[in-house]
Amino acid sequence: MTPPVLRTFGTTGLEISAVGFGAWAVGGGGWSFGWGSQDDDASVAAMRYAVDSGINWIDTAAIYGLGHSEEVVGRALAEIGAADRPYVFTKCGLVWDDADRMKPAERRLDPASIPRECDDSLRRLGVDTIDLFQFHWPDQAGFAIDDSWAAMLGLVDAGKIRFAGVSNFDVGLLERCEPLGHVASLQPPLSLVDQRAVADEIPWCHAHGTGVIVYSPMQSGLLTDSMSRERIDRMDDDDWRKTAPGFTEPVVDSVLAFRDGLRPVAERLGASVASVAIAWTLTVPGVSAAIVGGRSPEQIDGWIGAGSLELDPPTLAEINGLLGGTDLTGAIR
Repeated sequence: MTPPVLRTFGTTGLEISAVGFGAWAVGGGGWSFGWGSQDDDASVAAMRYAVDSGINWIDTAAIYGLGHSEEVVGRALAEIGAADRPYVFTKCGLVWDDADRMKPAERRLDPASIPRECDDSLRRLGVDTIDLFQFHWPDQAGFAIDDSWAAMLGLVDAGKIRFAGVSNFDVGLLERCEPLGHVASLQPPLSLVDQRAVADEIPWCHAHGTGVIVYSPMQSGLLTDSMSRERIDRMDDDDWRKTAPGFTEPVVDSVLAFRDGLRPVAERLGASVASVAIAWTLTVPGVSAAIVGGRSPEQIDGWIGAGSLELDPPTLAEINGLLGGTDLTGAIR
């Protein structure tokens, strides 16, 4: 197995592997956007295997499993040890109700709450400093982004986080934050069937030295070799994907048909369909790296090759041609 190549992460000075371990599913089930049941021992084994295979960063969030993902990541970090510890990226700004775990979280960037949320993440992760702390979503509770971003920058000054970033922000919000203090990174969704960020957000980041780590490069599993209508039907009832727009008719049929069209390309390259889908995101100018989820070492073997897979111009043209001009982005989410 060829280890993922290292890529420059914006202006942070960090060199990060082209693919990173995404710990959303590690949070397990029993909450509004869970991926169904997940064994913690398998999660730890997957993270240890990822690090042993050359992945040098893990991305998680407080909301994943309502704190549980960070706790499991913390357990893995303790087992990996300080000498080999990967960079740790996490997120804040989604506030949940402990009394109703299935209630969707509130997108709330309260300047008074942000330092407390950081302290909670530090405790769950068992680290002294978070390498990258990100706003998970734009605020919907009425707080001014200027005040929220100032609170985030205060965490850098306090030494609790090394770099401050955002997720799911548009250019307007990025331009509000940047004059107050550099936005180290943006985390947008990006896949072959959801290319919205290519038009505006990623070019803005490229021009401003802001690193970009994209999420859902496999479209939450749709662009993988083993996804099928039957597998979707077997998903746990508390797996958010089971009723998501991209996993229901008629969109799922179109996406899976496109996935099937990628199979000959993958076979010719000696790679998985998942690796081809991920590698495509890494060819977009301005993209630093891609976040990819894994529940077991076996799953990681299915996509880690994307970090060193090269797609030449004729192959890229062939992949883009398979979409046939069909725009699925509006229906995916």
